[in-house]
Amino acid sequence: MVKPLIFPEEKILAPYAARSAESRGRVHLEPEHPYRSAFQRDRERIVHSTAFRRLEYKTQVFVNLEGDMYRTRLTHTIEVSQIARSAARAMGLNEDLAEAIALVHDLGHTPFGHTGEEILNDLTAEVGGFSHNRQSLRVVDLLEQKYPGFLGLNLTYEVREGIVKHKTTTQLPVPKEFHPEEQPTLECDLVDLSDETAYNCHDIDDGLTSGILTPDEVRTLPLWKTLEATATRKFKELPFSRLQSHIVREMINREVNDLVANSLDKIEKLKIQSLAGVRQAKKSPLGFSEPMKKENQELRAFLNENFYRHHRLVRMADKAKRIIADLFSAYVRNPDLLPPGTRARLKAEPAPRVAADYIAGMTDRYAILEHQRLFDPAERV
Repeated sequence: MVKPLIFPEEKILAPYAARSAESRGRVHLEPEHPYRSAFQRDRERIVHSTAFRRLEYKTQVFVNLEGDMYRTRLTHTIEVSQIARSAARAMGLNEDLAEAIALVHDLGHTPFGHTGEEILNDLTAEVGGFSHNRQSLRVVDLLEQKYPGFLGLNLTYEVREGIVKHKTTTQLPVPKEFHPEEQPTLECDLVDLSDETAYNCHDIDDGLTSGILTPDEVRTLPLWKTLEATATRKFKELPFSRLQSHIVREMINREVNDLVANSLDKIEKLKIQSLAGVRQAKKSPLGFSEPMKKENQELRAFLNENFYRHHRLVRMADKAKRIIADLFSAYVRNPDLLPPGTRARLKAEPAPRVAADYIAGMTDRYAILEHQRLFDPAERV
Protein backbone atom coordinates (compact mmCIF):
# COMPACT_ATOMS: atom_id res chain seq x y z
CA MET A 1 0.00 0.00 0.00
CA VAL A 2 1.31 3.46 -0.95
CA LYS A 3 1.81 5.70 2.07
CA PRO A 4 -0.35 8.87 1.83
CA LEU A 5 1.39 12.22 1.52
CA ILE A 6 1.19 14.40 4.63
CA PHE A 7 0.88 18.19 4.37
CA PRO A 8 4.46 19.40 5.11
CA GLU A 9 3.62 22.41 7.30
CA GLU A 10 7.18 22.86 8.57
CA LYS A 11 8.53 23.17 5.03
CA ILE A 12 5.84 25.47 3.68
CA LEU A 13 4.61 27.75 6.47
CA ALA A 14 6.20 30.93 7.79
CA PRO A 15 7.35 30.80 11.45
CA TYR A 16 4.46 33.03 12.57
CA ALA A 17 1.76 30.83 10.97
CA ALA A 18 -0.52 28.56 12.98
CA ARG A 19 0.27 24.85 12.71
CA SER A 20 -2.30 22.11 12.98
CA ALA A 21 0.18 19.90 14.85
CA GLU A 22 0.38 22.60 17.55
CA SER A 23 -3.37 23.21 17.78
CA ARG A 24 -4.85 23.74 21.22
CA GLY A 25 -7.16 20.88 20.35
CA ARG A 26 -10.85 20.05 20.42
CA VAL A 27 -13.34 20.05 23.28
CA HIS A 28 -13.98 16.33 22.71
CA LEU A 29 -10.88 14.22 22.13
CA GLU A 30 -10.69 12.46 18.78
CA PRO A 31 -7.94 10.47 17.11
CA GLU A 32 -6.08 12.33 14.38
CA HIS A 33 -6.73 11.46 10.75
CA PRO A 34 -3.91 9.56 9.00
CA TYR A 35 -3.42 12.12 6.21
CA ARG A 36 -5.71 15.12 6.78
CA SER A 37 -4.63 17.90 9.12
CA ALA A 38 -6.91 19.04 11.94
CA PHE A 39 -7.74 22.26 10.07
CA GLN A 40 -8.54 20.37 6.87
CA ARG A 41 -11.00 18.21 8.80
CA ASP A 42 -12.56 21.35 10.28
CA ARG A 43 -13.02 22.82 6.83
CA GLU A 44 -14.74 19.69 5.57
CA ARG A 45 -17.03 19.43 8.61
CA ILE A 46 -18.13 23.01 7.99
CA VAL A 47 -18.82 22.42 4.29
CA HIS A 48 -20.94 19.34 5.10
CA SER A 49 -22.98 21.11 7.78
CA THR A 50 -26.66 21.97 7.40
CA ALA A 51 -26.00 25.60 8.38
CA PHE A 52 -23.48 25.99 5.54
CA ARG A 53 -25.96 24.75 2.94
CA ARG A 54 -28.62 27.17 4.20
CA LEU A 55 -26.34 30.13 3.42
CA GLU A 56 -27.31 29.65 -0.23
CA TYR A 57 -30.73 31.15 0.52
CA LYS A 58 -29.73 33.85 3.00
CA THR A 59 -29.35 37.54 2.17
CA GLN A 60 -26.04 39.21 1.52
CA VAL A 61 -27.55 42.54 0.41
CA PHE A 62 -30.50 41.49 -1.75
CA VAL A 63 -33.14 39.11 -0.42
CA ASN A 64 -32.97 35.78 -2.21
CA LEU A 65 -36.35 36.34 -3.89
CA GLU A 66 -35.02 39.45 -5.69
CA GLY A 67 -33.29 37.30 -8.31
CA ASP A 68 -30.54 34.82 -9.05
CA MET A 69 -27.88 37.25 -10.26
CA TYR A 70 -26.95 38.73 -6.88
CA ARG A 71 -24.60 37.42 -4.25
CA THR A 72 -26.03 35.37 -1.42
CA ARG A 73 -24.49 34.76 1.99
CA LEU A 74 -23.04 31.52 0.57
CA THR A 75 -21.41 33.05 -2.51
CA HIS A 76 -20.05 35.87 -0.35
CA THR A 77 -18.58 33.26 2.02
CA ILE A 78 -16.92 31.43 -0.88
CA GLU A 79 -15.49 34.70 -2.21
CA VAL A 80 -14.07 35.59 1.22
CA SER A 81 -12.53 32.12 1.36
CA GLN A 82 -10.92 32.53 -2.06
CA ILE A 83 -9.38 35.89 -1.14
CA ALA A 84 -8.17 34.59 2.23
CA ARG A 85 -6.60 31.48 0.67
CA SER A 86 -4.71 33.50 -1.94
CA ALA A 87 -3.38 35.99 0.59
CA ALA A 88 -2.53 33.26 3.12
CA ARG A 89 -0.46 31.38 0.57
CA ALA A 90 1.39 34.56 -0.45
CA MET A 91 2.21 35.34 3.19
CA GLY A 92 3.19 31.83 4.27
CA LEU A 93 0.16 31.51 6.55
CA ASN A 94 -1.86 28.34 7.07
CA GLU A 95 -4.18 28.24 4.08
CA ASP A 96 -6.33 25.45 5.58
CA LEU A 97 -6.97 27.40 8.78
CA ALA A 98 -7.72 30.63 6.90
CA GLU A 99 -10.14 28.78 4.64
CA ALA A 100 -11.91 27.08 7.55
CA ILE A 101 -12.38 30.38 9.40
CA ALA A 102 -13.64 32.06 6.22
CA LEU A 103 -16.16 29.30 5.57
CA VAL A 104 -17.48 29.30 9.15
CA HIS A 105 -17.46 33.03 9.93
CA ASP A 106 -21.05 33.71 8.78
CA LEU A 107 -22.62 30.37 9.70
CA GLY A 108 -24.75 32.00 12.41
CA HIS A 109 -26.14 34.76 10.22
CA THR A 110 -29.88 35.30 10.27
CA PRO A 111 -32.20 35.52 7.29
CA PHE A 112 -32.33 39.01 5.74
CA GLY A 113 -28.69 39.82 6.48
CA HIS A 114 -27.64 42.39 9.07
CA THR A 115 -31.23 43.63 9.36
CA GLY A 116 -32.18 40.25 10.81
CA GLU A 117 -29.22 40.35 13.18
CA GLU A 118 -30.12 43.84 14.43
CA ILE A 119 -33.75 43.07 15.17
CA LEU A 120 -32.91 39.76 16.90
CA ASN A 121 -30.33 41.59 19.00
CA ASP A 122 -33.04 44.00 20.18
CA LEU A 123 -35.56 41.23 20.81
CA THR A 124 -33.16 39.09 22.86
CA ALA A 125 -31.76 41.88 25.05
CA GLU A 126 -33.08 40.21 28.21
CA VAL A 127 -31.08 37.03 27.52
CA GLY A 128 -27.82 38.66 26.41
CA GLY A 129 -28.57 39.88 22.91
CA PHE A 130 -27.71 38.38 19.55
CA SER A 131 -24.51 38.47 17.51
CA HIS A 132 -23.91 36.37 14.41
CA ASN A 133 -20.40 35.66 15.75
CA ARG A 134 -21.75 34.19 18.95
CA GLN A 135 -24.48 32.41 17.00
CA SER A 136 -21.89 30.85 14.67
CA LEU A 137 -20.19 29.44 17.77
CA ARG A 138 -23.52 28.06 19.03
CA VAL A 139 -24.06 26.42 15.65
CA VAL A 140 -20.71 24.62 15.63
CA ASP A 141 -20.70 23.81 19.36
CA LEU A 142 -24.35 22.91 19.96
CA LEU A 143 -26.93 23.23 17.20
CA GLU A 144 -25.41 21.03 14.49
CA GLN A 145 -26.13 17.42 15.44
CA LYS A 146 -24.41 15.12 12.97
CA TYR A 147 -21.97 13.16 15.12
CA PRO A 148 -22.92 10.40 17.58
CA GLY A 149 -20.24 11.21 20.15
CA PHE A 150 -20.92 14.91 20.70
CA LEU A 151 -23.12 17.89 19.87
CA GLY A 152 -21.85 20.34 17.28
CA LEU A 153 -18.92 19.86 14.92
CA ASN A 154 -16.16 19.66 17.56
CA LEU A 155 -13.90 22.08 15.69
CA THR A 156 -10.40 23.00 16.81
CA TYR A 157 -9.76 25.85 19.22
CA GLU A 158 -8.18 27.98 16.47
CA VAL A 159 -11.22 27.85 14.17
CA ARG A 160 -13.61 28.52 17.06
CA GLU A 161 -11.36 31.38 18.18
CA GLY A 162 -11.59 32.74 14.64
CA ILE A 163 -15.37 32.88 15.05
CA VAL A 164 -15.52 34.76 18.35
CA LYS A 165 -12.67 37.17 17.49
CA HIS A 166 -14.08 38.04 14.06
CA LYS A 167 -14.67 41.81 14.17
CA THR A 168 -18.26 43.02 13.65
CA THR A 169 -20.44 45.99 14.60
CA THR A 170 -22.26 43.85 17.20
CA GLN A 171 -19.11 42.55 18.87
CA LEU A 172 -19.77 40.92 22.24
CA PRO A 173 -17.08 40.32 24.88
CA VAL A 174 -14.76 37.42 24.03
CA PRO A 175 -15.45 34.44 26.34
CA LYS A 176 -12.66 33.73 28.85
CA GLU A 177 -11.96 30.32 27.34
CA PHE A 178 -10.67 32.13 24.24
CA HIS A 179 -8.24 34.37 26.16
CA PRO A 180 -9.47 37.90 25.41
CA GLU A 181 -6.03 39.27 26.34
CA GLU A 182 -4.42 37.43 23.42
CA GLN A 183 -4.32 38.42 19.77
CA PRO A 184 -5.86 35.77 17.53
CA THR A 185 -3.90 33.96 14.85
CA LEU A 186 -2.92 35.94 11.76
CA GLU A 187 -5.20 33.63 9.80
CA CYS A 188 -8.15 34.97 11.82
CA ASP A 189 -7.16 38.60 11.16
CA LEU A 190 -6.66 37.81 7.49
CA VAL A 191 -10.25 36.58 7.18
CA ASP A 192 -11.51 39.87 8.70
CA LEU A 193 -9.64 41.85 6.04
CA SER A 194 -10.67 39.46 3.26
CA ASP A 195 -14.29 39.88 4.35
CA GLU A 196 -13.96 43.66 4.12
CA THR A 197 -12.39 43.42 0.66
CA ALA A 198 -15.09 41.07 -0.59
CA TYR A 199 -18.14 42.99 0.54
CA ASN A 200 -16.80 46.42 -0.45
CA CYS A 201 -15.92 45.39 -3.99
CA HIS A 202 -18.78 43.00 -4.58
CA ASP A 203 -21.45 45.35 -3.25
CA ILE A 204 -20.36 47.85 -5.90
CA ASP A 205 -20.76 45.08 -8.49
CA ASP A 206 -24.22 44.04 -7.27
CA GLY A 207 -25.27 47.67 -6.97
CA LEU A 208 -24.45 48.27 -10.62
CA THR A 209 -26.05 45.00 -11.75
CA SER A 210 -29.27 45.90 -9.93
CA GLY A 211 -29.43 49.38 -11.48
CA ILE A 212 -29.49 51.02 -8.04
CA LEU A 213 -26.01 52.38 -8.77
CA THR A 214 -25.30 54.00 -12.14
CA PRO A 215 -21.99 54.28 -14.02
CA ASP A 216 -21.97 58.04 -13.52
CA GLU A 217 -22.40 57.61 -9.76
CA VAL A 218 -19.51 55.16 -9.35
CA ARG A 219 -17.29 57.44 -11.44
CA THR A 220 -17.43 59.95 -8.58
CA LEU A 221 -15.19 57.51 -6.69
CA PRO A 222 -11.55 58.42 -7.47
CA LEU A 223 -10.53 54.74 -7.34
CA TRP A 224 -13.20 53.63 -9.81
CA LYS A 225 -12.51 56.59 -12.11
CA THR A 226 -8.80 55.74 -12.26
CA LEU A 227 -9.36 52.02 -12.88
CA GLU A 228 -12.02 52.66 -15.51
CA ALA A 229 -9.76 55.09 -17.38
CA THR A 230 -7.01 52.45 -17.49
CA ALA A 231 -9.44 49.75 -18.61
CA THR A 232 -10.94 51.97 -21.32
CA ARG A 233 -7.50 52.68 -22.79
CA LYS A 234 -6.72 48.97 -22.88
CA PHE A 235 -10.12 47.69 -24.06
CA LYS A 236 -11.38 50.53 -26.28
CA GLU A 237 -14.32 48.71 -27.86
CA LEU A 238 -15.85 47.06 -24.79
CA PRO A 239 -19.15 48.38 -23.34
CA PHE A 240 -19.40 49.35 -19.68
CA SER A 241 -21.19 46.10 -18.79
CA ARG A 242 -18.06 44.17 -19.83
CA LEU A 243 -15.66 46.59 -18.20
CA GLN A 244 -17.60 46.45 -14.92
CA SER A 245 -16.47 42.93 -14.01
CA HIS A 246 -12.89 43.69 -15.05
CA ILE A 247 -12.76 46.81 -12.86
CA VAL A 248 -14.17 44.94 -9.85
CA ARG A 249 -11.48 42.27 -10.29
CA GLU A 250 -8.83 44.99 -10.47
CA MET A 251 -10.21 46.53 -7.26
CA ILE A 252 -9.89 43.20 -5.46
CA ASN A 253 -6.42 42.57 -6.86
CA ARG A 254 -5.30 46.05 -5.82
CA GLU A 255 -6.58 45.56 -2.27
CA VAL A 256 -5.10 42.09 -1.81
CA ASN A 257 -1.70 43.14 -3.19
CA ASP A 258 -1.66 46.10 -0.82
CA LEU A 259 -2.71 43.94 2.13
CA VAL A 260 -0.03 41.31 1.51
CA ALA A 261 2.81 43.80 0.92
CA ASN A 262 1.91 46.07 3.84
CA SER A 263 1.37 43.17 6.26
CA LEU A 264 4.65 41.42 5.40
CA ASP A 265 6.46 44.73 5.89
CA LYS A 266 4.88 45.20 9.33
CA ILE A 267 5.69 41.62 10.38
CA GLU A 268 9.32 42.17 9.42
CA LYS A 269 9.57 45.52 11.21
CA LEU A 270 8.02 44.08 14.38
CA LYS A 271 10.35 41.07 14.17
CA ILE A 272 7.51 38.61 14.70
CA GLN A 273 8.99 35.13 14.41
CA SER A 274 6.45 32.83 16.03
CA LEU A 275 2.77 32.32 16.78
CA ALA A 276 3.58 33.22 20.40
CA GLY A 277 4.89 36.54 19.13
CA VAL A 278 1.66 37.09 17.22
CA ARG A 279 -0.46 36.40 20.29
CA GLN A 280 1.62 38.66 22.54
CA ALA A 281 1.61 41.65 20.16
CA LYS A 282 -0.29 44.78 21.16
CA LYS A 283 -2.21 44.68 17.89
CA SER A 284 -2.26 42.68 14.70
CA PRO A 285 0.45 43.50 12.14
CA LEU A 286 -1.97 42.73 9.32
CA GLY A 287 -3.68 45.58 7.54
CA PHE A 288 -3.91 47.89 4.56
CA SER A 289 -1.60 50.81 3.90
CA GLU A 290 -2.84 54.28 4.86
CA PRO A 291 -3.69 55.23 1.24
CA MET A 292 -5.68 52.00 0.85
CA LYS A 293 -7.48 52.59 4.15
CA LYS A 294 -8.53 56.00 2.84
CA GLU A 295 -9.80 54.48 -0.41
CA ASN A 296 -11.80 51.88 1.54
CA GLN A 297 -13.31 54.56 3.77
CA GLU A 298 -14.37 56.53 0.68
CA LEU A 299 -15.84 53.37 -0.86
CA ARG A 300 -17.74 52.49 2.32
CA ALA A 301 -19.12 56.03 2.65
CA PHE A 302 -20.22 55.93 -0.99
CA LEU A 303 -22.05 52.62 -0.52
CA ASN A 304 -23.75 53.84 2.67
CA GLU A 305 -25.01 56.96 0.95
CA ASN A 306 -25.91 55.65 -2.49
CA PHE A 307 -26.63 51.94 -2.09
CA TYR A 308 -27.58 50.70 1.37
CA ARG A 309 -30.01 53.58 1.94
CA HIS A 310 -31.78 53.15 -1.40
CA HIS A 311 -35.55 52.85 -0.96
CA ARG A 312 -35.63 49.32 -2.47
CA LEU A 313 -33.25 48.02 0.19
CA VAL A 314 -34.82 50.06 2.99
CA ARG A 315 -38.31 48.79 2.16
CA MET A 316 -37.18 45.15 2.20
CA ALA A 317 -35.31 45.72 5.46
CA ASP A 318 -38.45 47.17 7.01
CA LYS A 319 -40.50 44.14 5.92
CA ALA A 320 -37.78 41.82 7.22
CA LYS A 321 -37.91 43.44 10.66
CA ARG A 322 -41.66 42.92 10.86
CA ILE A 323 -41.40 39.29 9.74
CA ILE A 324 -38.75 38.43 12.32
CA ALA A 325 -40.43 40.40 15.12
CA ASP A 326 -43.75 38.66 14.43
CA LEU A 327 -42.18 35.20 14.37
CA PHE A 328 -40.20 35.83 17.55
CA SER A 329 -43.25 37.14 19.41
CA ALA A 330 -45.35 34.18 18.32
CA TYR A 331 -42.77 31.56 19.36
CA VAL A 332 -42.08 33.14 22.75
CA ARG A 333 -45.77 33.65 23.46
CA ASN A 334 -46.64 30.08 22.45
CA PRO A 335 -43.62 27.73 22.27
CA ASP A 336 -45.91 24.94 21.07
CA LEU A 337 -45.64 26.58 17.65
CA LEU A 338 -42.04 25.39 17.50
CA PRO A 339 -41.21 21.96 16.05
CA PRO A 340 -40.72 19.17 18.63
CA GLY A 341 -36.93 18.92 18.34
CA THR A 342 -36.51 22.66 18.89
CA ARG A 343 -39.15 22.76 21.64
CA ALA A 344 -37.29 20.09 23.59
CA ARG A 345 -34.45 22.55 24.21
CA LEU A 346 -36.76 24.72 26.31
CA LYS A 347 -35.91 22.42 29.22
CA ALA A 348 -32.37 23.80 29.24
CA GLU A 349 -32.67 27.31 27.79
CA PRO A 350 -35.16 30.23 27.93
CA ALA A 351 -37.78 30.63 25.22
CA PRO A 352 -36.26 33.84 23.74
CA ARG A 353 -32.93 32.10 23.12
CA VAL A 354 -34.54 29.00 21.63
CA ALA A 355 -36.75 31.15 19.41
CA ALA A 356 -33.73 33.17 18.27
CA ASP A 357 -31.84 29.97 17.44
CA TYR A 358 -34.74 28.72 15.35
CA ILE A 359 -35.21 32.00 13.48
CA ALA A 360 -31.48 32.48 12.89
CA GLY A 361 -31.36 29.07 11.21
CA MET A 362 -34.05 30.00 8.71
CA THR A 363 -33.43 30.95 5.09
CA ASP A 364 -35.07 34.09 3.69
CA ARG A 365 -37.78 32.17 1.88
CA TYR A 366 -38.49 29.83 4.82
CA ALA A 367 -38.97 32.84 7.12
CA ILE A 368 -41.38 34.40 4.62
CA LEU A 369 -43.33 31.14 4.23
CA GLU A 370 -43.41 30.56 7.99
CA HIS A 371 -44.77 34.05 8.50
CA GLN A 372 -47.52 33.33 5.97
CA ARG A 373 -48.34 30.02 7.66
CA LEU A 374 -48.66 31.63 11.09
CA PHE A 375 -50.38 34.90 10.20
CA ASP A 376 -52.31 34.39 6.95
CA PRO A 377 -55.65 32.66 7.75
CA ALA A 378 -55.93 31.39 4.16
CA GLU A 379 -52.52 29.71 4.25
CA ARG A 380 -52.28 26.01 5.14
CA VAL A 381 -50.15 25.31 8.20
